Amino acid sequence: MLSAVLLTLHIGAGSVALVTAVIAVFTSKGQKWHVRSGRVYAIGMTLVFLTAIPLALLGASIFLLLIAFFSFYLVFAGWRFARNRRGIPHAVDWASTAIMLTTGLGMGVYAGVLFSSGDSQWVTMSLFAGIAVALGVADGLYHRLRRATGGRRISRHLTNMLAGTIATVTAVLVVNVETNPPWIAWILPTVVITPFIVWWNIRTGLQYRSARQG
Repeated sequence: MLSAVLLTLHIGAGSVALVTAVIAVFTSKGQKWHVRSGRVYAIGMTLVFLTAIPLALLGASIFLLLIAFFSFYLVFAGWRFARNRRGIPHAVDWASTAIMLTTGLGMGVYAGVLFSSGDSQWVTMSLFAGIAVALGVADGLYHRLRRATGGRRISRHLTNMLAGTIATVTAVLVVNVETNPPWIAWILPTVVITPFIVWWNIRTGLQYRSARQG
């Protein structure tokens, strides 16, 4: 009964997060709908995280537990960069970054366990471990150097939020589509959407550079 209730809440929150993520992506930054949909998205992903932890523990799934921490950090960090306009990190920023790095290292270790057992999901864990460590290090450097202001702050906000959107799309794809091997469904959204994140960061950087020069 508990698992059924948690799963229902998990799916409902994930569905809301997916819809609001799409709205946030296709509305202009700072506009009413972008801000409101972003807030609902963050709330939805928080509920996804809070329900994913007991579901993973009840199912004794280290894999899903690591994914839950990984996905939630992306959204939380993206929200923090949106809120922290001065770029001065707080204790919660350092703590969340440390958790992300720990999660990334844990993913790397677990990828080795999966590989040694012949489980093809070691591919997924390896990819996500690399992303987790890379983003954790990048965010940590921005905090240390206090560089997350202006265009750089928006860049970190976009990178983390869009990465969180990848996690949301991945969850929907994995649940509804079977692939052989299974890791294809897990990494496909990352492969498809990551170039879009890179393009958006370049575009944002050029816009802010042009605004300063003008």
